[in-house]
Amino acid sequence: MNTADKRAAYHRLHEAGCFVMPNPWDEGSARLLQGLGFKALATTSAGMAWAQGRPDTKVGLDGALKHLATLAAAVDLPLNADFENGHADSPDQVAKNVALAAETGIAGLSIEDSTGDRGLYTFGLAIERIAAARAAIDADGTGVVLTARSEGFIAGRPDLDETIRRLVAFAEAGADCLYAPGVREPGQIAAIVRAVAPKPVNALTLGLPVATLAELGVRRISIGGSLARIAWTAFLGAAREMADHGTFTAFSGAVSGAELNRAFSDKSP
Repeated sequence: MNTADKRAAYHRLHEAGCFVMPNPWDEGSARLLQGLGFKALATTSAGMAWAQGRPDTKVGLDGALKHLATLAAAVDLPLNADFENGHADSPDQVAKNVALAAETGIAGLSIEDSTGDRGLYTFGLAIERIAAARAAIDADGTGVVLTARSEGFIAGRPDLDETIRRLVAFAEAGADCLYAPGVREPGQIAAIVRAVAPKPVNALTLGLPVATLAELGVRRISIGGSLARIAWTAFLGAAREMADHGTFTAFSGAVSGAELNRAFSDKSP
C-alpha cells in the first residue's frame, strides 16, 4: 500500500464505526501488530524515547522525523504520528514542522496544547497552533489527518468545561479528530463526543473496553505507551531477578525464538 492509499484508508476509518489503533515503538513491534490484523497504528513519543534511553518528550525534531519515516516504511498500514507539541511553540514553526512530518509518509498526526513542563498554551495560542497545522497540511495537499489534543487531564488541569472549550475551538480551527487523553469517566467521554460532533473523537482507553467506548460514540482508540511499558516491565522483572537473586525463572514464559522468527519472516516489507 503506497502513502496515498494509506491516507485514503485512514480517512475512511474515521467515517464510521470504532477502531483500535495500538502504539508500537519500533519496526518489530509495528510489524507484529500489523500481523494481528489492526487497521492502523500510531507512534508513541514515550515508547520511542524509552527505546533510545531517554525520557518522554526528550527526543528532538530530527530524531522524531527519522522515527516516523522508519515506522511508516515498515508497515502497510496507516500510521498516525504522536507529534507532541509540534516540536515548537510558535504557530509558524509548528506549520513548518508539520510539513516536514507529512513528508515521512505518515497518514495522520496529533498536535498537543501542552508545553510540556510549562503547562498548557494559552487558549488563543493553542487555537493558532492548530490553525497553522491545518494550513500546512492543506497547502501541501497531503491529506494527512489532523488530530488536536487537549492535555488538561494529564497536565494537572482536569477541567472538563475547559477541555471541551478547547476541543470545540480546535474543531472549528480545522482539526479532523479530537482527543483529550486522561479523560476516563464514561459521562465525560460522552460529553466530549457530543460537543465536537460530527467530528470523530479519539480516546485513550485507560482500561475501558472497546464495546463501552464504541457505545459512547468514540471513533478511535489508542493506548499510548502502554504496550511499551508492558515490554519494559517484563524486561526489568527478568533483569532484576538475575541481578538480585541469580535466578532465571522469568524466562520460562517467554515466547520462543522460533515463533518470533516465523512472525518476522511473514511480516517483512
